[in-house]
Amino acid sequence: MFAAAAVALLVAAALVLVRAALGPTVFDRVQAANTIGTLAVLILSVFGFLTGRPDFLDLALTYGLLNVVGTIAVLKFFQYGDLGDPGEAEEPR
Repeated sequence: MFAAAAVALLVAAALVLVRAALGPTVFDRVQAANTIGTLAVLILSVFGFLTGRPDFLDLALTYGLLNVVGTIAVLKFFQYGDLGDPGEAEEPR
């Protein structure tokens, strides 16, 4: 049953990869990249379960957190053109 789930996740990743290549806007491509990251987390979890190695769940959680932070950073860059906010510059005295 879990092997079928792994195959279904790989098929879904292939479909999302096509969406990333054909996406009409940048935001469609970012969403596809985020979805590929989520599918990678699921594939890591299923693979860890199939092989009996629970340490893959730690890797999946870490990758999931990096995926969220990376997606937010990319979207912020596309919206504002910069990742940092310098704030109000103080005048020298």
